[in-house]
Amino acid sequence: MKNQFDRRAFIAGLIVATPAFAQRPLLDGLTQGDASRGIKEALSLASMNATNRLAQPNGFWGNPRVRIPLPGVLGQTQRTLSRMRMSGPLDQLQENLNHAAESVMPQAASLFTNAVRTITIADAIDIVRGGDTSATSYLRGRTETRLTTLLRPPMTRALTDSGAFALMRTALREVGMSSMTSDLRTEVINFSTAKALDGCFYFIAEEERAIRRDPWRRTSDILRRVFG
Repeated sequence: MKNQFDRRAFIAGLIVATPAFAQRPLLDGLTQGDASRGIKEALSLASMNATNRLAQPNGFWGNPRVRIPLPGVLGQTQRTLSRMRMSGPLDQLQENLNHAAESVMPQAASLFTNAVRTITIADAIDIVRGGDTSATSYLRGRTETRLTTLLRPPMTRALTDSGAFALMRTALREVGMSSMTSDLRTEVINFSTAKALDGCFYFIAEEERAIRRDPWRRTSDILRRVFG
């Protein structure tokens, strides 16, 4: 009886001393730590592929799924003038805006890499069990505000360098709206930054789906273990 009691006490002591993540339920032998590493690797790969894709010439402009429109009154005016075939300056503004988004994708890639590295995935097994874009949704929910703040300055520089603001001043002057230039400049910066991140998350989600569904996209042992 004493030996049996000691053995039970020893096992109980091991359970208490074992890290919490190792005590979590297993998914086909998968630990919480394995799942967390797999999700981080999947998100790192997905964000790298997504930002590389968007950084290509016409990565935004040439793809209707992520092409950035003009915001608010600029977009409304563009559509009105387009019916009269007079929207040329605003059409060019939209194109320059999209090329500016393409040019900041290398910086966006670094931001995503750092974000993935630093997030703590406490419910990794639930994410692995979840839908095709569960990891992307998790990443977005925990990093979007910070990424927006970090991406806004390079986006502002890119818009300036692309000539977008000069085009906007010209277009507004032609339609008698030059007094709105200052307010619309801020709106364009904020809108373009948000839409650039929308494009990133759109393709990160697409990459996550591919990793989950296509064995050939699982390019490391941990990806094969977690998503195989």
